[in-house]
Amino acid sequence: MNSFPSNLLRSVRLGAYLLFTLFAMPVQAIALLCGLRGFTVGFPLFYHRTVVRILGFRLNVRGRLSTAQPTLFVTNHSSYLDIEMFGAVIPGSFVAKSEVKGWPLFGWLARLQRTVFVDRRVRSSAEQRDSLAARLQSGDNVILFPEGTSNDGTRLRPFKSALFSAAEIRVESRPVTVQPVTLSYTKLNGMPIGRDIRPLFAWFGDMELVGHLWTVAGLGITDIVIEFHPPVTIDCFGSRKKLAEHCERVIAEGLSAANSGRLAPLGETVPDEAPRAVGGAEAMTAT
Repeated sequence: MNSFPSNLLRSVRLGAYLLFTLFAMPVQAIALLCGLRGFTVGFPLFYHRTVVRILGFRLNVRGRLSTAQPTLFVTNHSSYLDIEMFGAVIPGSFVAKSEVKGWPLFGWLARLQRTVFVDRRVRSSAEQRDSLAARLQSGDNVILFPEGTSNDGTRLRPFKSALFSAAEIRVESRPVTVQPVTLSYTKLNGMPIGRDIRPLFAWFGDMELVGHLWTVAGLGITDIVIEFHPPVTIDCFGSRKKLAEHCERVIAEGLSAANSGRLAPLGETVPDEAPRAVGGAEAMTAT
């Protein structure tokens, strides 16, 4: 495929994305109204996997997805595109700043996935903890971006340990499972993505969302690496600050390895295979 941006490719991809999204939104809304819990968790996986393909992304998933219920997934964050990638492999709800509720289209999509909206101001930290704790206590997985904002995709911003307060709760007398996850945009049309190209996929600062999506939609085929690191609990570290430091270190190391091409080769995988239980965890690869 031509590596240069194509207006035709952009138009086809974004048109297909909008049509599919307009179909999917009422389906999820009706399921939520009917209280179909299993469907409302599983359908977003199907939706995000389809969107990933439509927009020209290939996911290479490494490691094992925690099957503990609930699990707090802790990840790095460089773009709104990350939502599609993580949503395609993790059955759970995202945590987002309250302003996202007012975004056109994306705000509605966030609500339909039962996103936990939080006020990121310091004086609201107790409210943040309670909102996350309530969702975890109900048995739902939660996907948290502890940097508090997106980055340039090359390095992490410091993790906010206050956001790990939800890991202090007990569910049926057990500590919440916390799994660090690394996401990296690694190749464009088969060529390694370097520092000069990686910012094309990042969305931060005062970037315009529509213009950014228009650019990304015409780039070709992009390979993504998502690596699930070994799960832990706060009991392993004694405090949320040390837990945050551990997750930041593990994710940073994973990001550095993926960005520099130092990851070990993946074994044989089966595209589109449903997750399989392997010793209390799941392995999955989506392409």
